[in-house]
Amino acid sequence: MAEGIVELTTSTWDKEVLQGQGVVMVDFWAVWCGPCKMIAPTVEELAKEYAGKIKVAKLNTDENPDIASRYKIMGIPTIMFFKNGERVDQVVGAVPKTQLKSKIDSLLTA
Repeated sequence: MAEGIVELTTSTWDKEVLQGQGVVMVDFWAVWCGPCKMIAPTVEELAKEYAGKIKVAKLNTDENPDIASRYKIMGIPTIMFFKNGERVDQVVGAVPKTQLKSKIDSLLTA
């Protein structure tokens, strides 16, 4: 896992995301997913740019299907945003970095 990115599992989900303070951005992905590979460098860049401001995490949907089904993940990559443990937004697909940045910025100022 890249620097600044937390690798989530079923056992760490509650502690890292639901009990987390502030903004948490979770990338739901899988090894075989082409668009997931396309967006991965963007997620890594955002983790560096927003270090200390938000938590950036990744969850492998193949290894943690219970979490993926709990949040009704139908397509990956899905980027989900949580604030103080509450799901507040999500985007599906390999979206441009600017779109993710604007969501993060609005959550940080809200």
